Amino acid sequence: MKSDVTFLGQVINVNSSSVEVKISDDIPSAAPIVEGKLYRIGQIGTFVKFPLGALTLFGIVSSVSNTASNDQNSENGKKSSRYLSVQLIGEKQGDDDFQKGVGFYPTINDEVHLVTENDLLSIYGNSSEIGLVEIGTHSSSERLPIYLDLDKLILRHSAILGSTGSGKSNTTAHILKSIVNSNQGSRVILIDIHGEYKDAFPTEAKVLRINDTDNPLVLPFWLMNFDELAMFLVGRQPGQESPSDKRLREEITARKYLTADKLPAGKINEEFITADSPIPFSIKELWYDLAREIVATYKKSPLNEQTKENEADIIDEGSVDDLKYPKFVDYSMTTSEPYKSKHELMNIHEKKILSKLKDSRFNFMFSPGIYEDFENYDLDHLLRSWIAHDKPLTILDLSGVPFELIDLTVGVISRFLFDGMYWGRYEEYTGRNRPLLMVYEEAHSYLPNSSENRGVFGYARKAVEKIYKEGRKFGIGSMVVTQRPSEISHTILAQVGTYIALRLTNSADKSTVSSSAPNNMTSLIDLLPSLRIGEAVIVGEAIKVPSRVRIPLVEPRPSSNDPELAKAWSKEFIHDDEQYKQVVTSMRTQKPIQRK
Repeated sequence: MKSDVTFLGQVINVNSSSVEVKISDDIPSAAPIVEGKLYRIGQIGTFVKFPLGALTLFGIVSSVSNTASNDQNSENGKKSSRYLSVQLIGEKQGDDDFQKGVGFYPTINDEVHLVTENDLLSIYGNSSEIGLVEIGTHSSSERLPIYLDLDKLILRHSAILGSTGSGKSNTTAHILKSIVNSNQGSRVILIDIHGEYKDAFPTEAKVLRINDTDNPLVLPFWLMNFDELAMFLVGRQPGQESPSDKRLREEITARKYLTADKLPAGKINEEFITADSPIPFSIKELWYDLAREIVATYKKSPLNEQTKENEADIIDEGSVDDLKYPKFVDYSMTTSEPYKSKHELMNIHEKKILSKLKDSRFNFMFSPGIYEDFENYDLDHLLRSWIAHDKPLTILDLSGVPFELIDLTVGVISRFLFDGMYWGRYEEYTGRNRPLLMVYEEAHSYLPNSSENRGVFGYARKAVEKIYKEGRKFGIGSMVVTQRPSEISHTILAQVGTYIALRLTNSADKSTVSSSAPNNMTSLIDLLPSLRIGEAVIVGEAIKVPSRVRIPLVEPRPSSNDPELAKAWSKEFIHDDEQYKQVVTSMRTQKPIQRK
């Protein structure tokens, strides 16, 4: 009713995308007080409602104008009116729950009213509802908590987006804390490529880190399929198969045959084994056998007779574990025996494999601790160590992984976990009966658009795209966190059901969110450059109404906050020659400095 204190004005124009409202000239103030609370009329992103009998439509203010009209103000003679452009978002029938979308539109001269806090509470729901997780408070009311639907947030996938310094890491930490602290059976894996999140979860997380004494992160090389392993070892490009690549495939497959009947998780028949099968074998023995046939001298000269049985006298057997070449009697410079090896096919591959095995940065793959013991530890133990322990969150700290290996490492991890959820999808303890959330921090570094070419081969992108396209059916959901959404795979963004967008100032990033975000909430997306630190626009399936939300600060915080530059520069430092030696040593060994 026009006499209600919440009355704003009347509808003057309706189209399929928006409703234009003329604010009544009888409203004396742009900030009326309703039920003891001050409301600002015409604030972008605020709500209005359209009472239509038992049905109430709700909309969000997208623009405000003050233009001349044909109406003559009898009191002051001025020709001016205030107008709102409103995007409809949903409806509420009587005491029923709020529903997104509208079945009816308002018509000309229908009344428009302010939305009060009580109205917002009836829309957003409360913490007593099952499956809700608190995300923060509404930007227009600190007393109004905002909740997300946990099922839709995880299984319909999500994205946290924001420029550097917008509060992205804090938002990620807050959401994960809200999830794991309110759901005792939750399972979350966070891919942390910079090692920022350990401090934020002192009691909720198990942190696996390369070279860590208590919880080392290892990723056995034999988890890779042949394409991944051959690319890593010898630089083989996908789709290419030289004679030396074919020989490498045959050697790997043959060695997997040798261990297939000794696996603790169960024997595997040879008919199921391929070069892609995740079956352990000794990469050092593979190198040694290739090296031996290349450096050996032989009693007979034709290639088909230069076999191990016809090797010349050996002086030193060398060492498999120490990667030491065997030594044979020198070949003759004449036509008599012993003869020089004619096995030159694998010469280049052998040297490439050796260089990788000697690189200490790759020890977490080639020397995977207890998993080198093929007969006692298998992949089931590795899977349990990641997702079946007493903590709801697992942080895989990849800060010690060489940058050129991040793509491959994230790809192998993602594919391994997806396969585990896929093949166990109907079991009581995993799959659909106990879903898993994968969180990918700094995703733009390893999940780029297919059109991007920055030395990333796409192993991670293909694995994560599969999770986004098919994961929901098998109980695995995903969340990408990035400061550059315009550089992220379009396939991934197309499958995102919920966007949590903090301040974005880059026009390409803003355009990407605007075109990808559901509900076509352009008015809220337009707010992205002006959001405050720690403030986010949330749109999508997990939230009842697209909203502007304040995210509280997390304590303890992730170690991603800006350094205190002014404070640091205000002090005088006294340097000595020893201080940077440990920095250089850490740089060369790719190991972090051990703090005392």
